Amino acid sequence: MQAERKRLARLTRLERVRAIAKQAAATAAAEAEGTLSQLERLAARTGQMVTDYGTRADAADGLALRQLSRFVDGLQGIATSTEADARRARTIADGKQAELAAAERRRAAVEDRIGQQARSIAAKAQPPVLGTRRGFGTGLE
Repeated sequence: MQAERKRLARLTRLERVRAIAKQAAATAAAEAEGTLSQLERLAARTGQMVTDYGTRADAADGLALRQLSRFVDGLQGIATSTEADARRARTIADGKQAELAAAERRRAAVEDRIGQQARSIAAKAQPPVLGTRRGFGTGLE
């Protein structure tokens, strides 16, 4: 009985450790999601700027048109880079979400084992149920 109680205490400590690991994974996932959100907003804003400047038709001469074209090309490079960063951030965020799910599964598994161990200890602590004595003869007597 003492060994079973020690096992229950050990499982309880393990569950606390797994809960802390889950919390750390949740924090990392939230940070990754925040970074992803920022990069997606930045990519959208940069793409909108490329569209806005690309459709301008107010160049007074060839020099202004060339400068505008170079500016739009530079913005397009920034937009492409930002979109690639957002894709990488999405991959990282998805990975962090998967780590969070795995941490929760590990914690839940230990929690289930704690429940089983506690039920086992409780069942052994109960006195055995004694049945009624069987009568002799037939039921017609």
